[in-house]
Amino acid sequence: MSGHSKWSTIKRKKGAKDAQRSKLFSKLIKEVTVAARMGGGDLEGNPRLRLAVAKARDANMPADNIKRAIQKGTGELEGVHYEEVIYEAYGPGGVALLIETLTDNRNRTVGEVRHVLDRNGGKLAAAGAVSHLFSISGTILVERGKLDEDTLMAAALEAGAEDVRSDPEMYEVLTAPGDVVSVAEKLKAAGIAVETAEVSRLPSLTVPLEGKPAQTMLRLVDLLEELDDVQKIYANFDISAEEMAKAE
Repeated sequence: MSGHSKWSTIKRKKGAKDAQRSKLFSKLIKEVTVAARMGGGDLEGNPRLRLAVAKARDANMPADNIKRAIQKGTGELEGVHYEEVIYEAYGPGGVALLIETLTDNRNRTVGEVRHVLDRNGGKLAAAGAVSHLFSISGTILVERGKLDEDTLMAAALEAGAEDVRSDPEMYEVLTAPGDVVSVAEKLKAAGIAVETAEVSRLPSLTVPLEGKPAQTMLRLVDLLEELDDVQKIYANFDISAEEMAKAE
């Protein structure tokens, strides 16, 4: 399972402050707006918008906020024009990073990203330097709890998933990118609690980290995620759950 997926889950369990909730809403609204602009406002005909709206609803975003974001994307309401920019970078220990952003000012965004990287053991890389290490997939995280892997595998394949991976704490259900929402909905209907469902970039190989490099890497990810323009970060680090739990 992706180390960054596990780190995101651990942080969610630590609880979210009001300021973090506000920042999350801002990022989700951007994604809904851009998805509507690129593929139209029909959820059924626009898989990216359907996923963005599902994530917004899971975060308890008010329906009116979602509606306005869609209308801004389709041009029914005036709004800021955002563009997608993906930055490639290296972190401590040679960890590969893909940093997805939505921005209305490229110069500001690249400056902020570079500043955080430079101060925390990372550096920007040239286009294509690390992107080949990741593949796009729908990913659904399910907490293990008392759920048997065979039971989940049967339910996931019946729902249209491609595979199930596991570690001591979580299951990761893999789907085609366009199927992630429908598979997650079918799993929920089957009584399986879904932690997250999203389109992700999965690493083909991982870099083990421990001690100070591991803690520096986790801090770097946290600081990048705090930037307003950063939507998602993908990294190929492999850090134990025990090491992750040490991070504040």
